[in-house]
Amino acid sequence: MMARLIDGVPRRVLILLGIVVAALVLAPLVASDYLLTVLIVILYFAYLGQAWNIMMGFAGQLSLGHTLYVGLGAYAAAALYVHYGIGPWIGMLAGIPIAGIAGAFIGYLAFRFRVGGVYFAILTIGFAEFARVGFDHLEWTRGTGGLFLPVAQYAHNDLWHLRGHPVMFYYVLLAAVALAFVGCRVLLQSRIGYFWLAIREDEEAARSVGIDTFRYKMVAVVISAAMTSFAGVIFAFYYNNLFPDQVFHISRSIEIILGPIVGGIGTLFGPILGAFVLTGLAETLTSALNALGVDLPGAKQVFYGVCLLLVIVAMPDGIWPWLARYIGLKGDRS
Repeated sequence: MMARLIDGVPRRVLILLGIVVAALVLAPLVASDYLLTVLIVILYFAYLGQAWNIMMGFAGQLSLGHTLYVGLGAYAAAALYVHYGIGPWIGMLAGIPIAGIAGAFIGYLAFRFRVGGVYFAILTIGFAEFARVGFDHLEWTRGTGGLFLPVAQYAHNDLWHLRGHPVMFYYVLLAAVALAFVGCRVLLQSRIGYFWLAIREDEEAARSVGIDTFRYKMVAVVISAAMTSFAGVIFAFYYNNLFPDQVFHISRSIEIILGPIVGGIGTLFGPILGAFVLTGLAETLTSALNALGVDLPGAKQVFYGVCLLLVIVAMPDGIWPWLARYIGLKGDRS
C-alpha cells in the first residue's frame, strides 16, 4: 500500500511533504489561539474541498449544493446528542448514511433522467434550499431558533464526546485531511479512478466502451456526500450551535468549492493548497483591516472573487498544477 502511494513521487517532493506534515503536527505547540483557530478553519475547508473534489474533480459532476450534506451530518449528530446524549461518533453512524442516501437520491434523479451539467448543479442547489426551508420549520431541531449544544468546562479533552480545547479539533481535522488524501490517492490509482477520469473527459465515449457511467457516477456522489457529512459533525461540535440559514446557505457551498478551484480541480494537493491560500490570505486581510480600524462589509467575499479571477486568468488549471511543474512533479493527477 505504501509503495503504491509514493510510486513515481520524486524524493525531494517526499522530503518537502514530510517537512510540511511535521510543521502541521507541531503547529499547535507554538501557535497563538487566533492562529490555531485560523488553522482549524483551513483544515476544515481542505477536508471539504477533498470531498467535493471526488464528485467534480474526479467524476466531473458539478455540485453547488454540497452544504446539504454538511447540514445533514451536523444536525443528525447534534440532535441525537442534545435529545438523547448520544456521542458524536455514534451520531455519525446516522449522519453519514443519511447524507449518503440523500446524495444517492439526488444522483438517481439526475443520472437516470440524464440531467447533467448546469442543470445538475441547479438541482443540487434546489435540494440544499429545500433542506434549509425544511429545517427552518422542524421543531425537533429547534427551527429558526437554532440548535445549541450544551457546553461544559472540561479539565481534559473528551475525544469521545468532542468536548475540549480547540487543539483537539485541530488534530481531528488534521487526521481527517490526511486520511482523505490517502483515500483519494488510492481511489485515483484504482480501476474506479480511471473510470471516473473517462467519464469526466467524455461521458459518451466512456459509455460506448462499456463503462457503466450511471453506476460509477452514483458511487462518486455517495462517497462525496458521506465524506462531507463528517465535516458537518465536526462543525456542529466545534461551534456548538446550528442555524438553518447558517448551515444550508448557498454561500457555504461556494466557500467549499473555491479551494479546489483555486488549488486545482481534479488534483490531490489542489484542494488542500487552495484552502491554505484562500483562507490564510483572507484572514490576513481581515486582521489587517481590523488593525487599521477599517470596517468593510463583504471585503472577504470581494477578496475571494479577486483571487478566483486572478487564478482563472493566470493559471486556469489552478495553483497546484503550476507548482507541480515548477518542482518537477510529473503527472496531472497528483
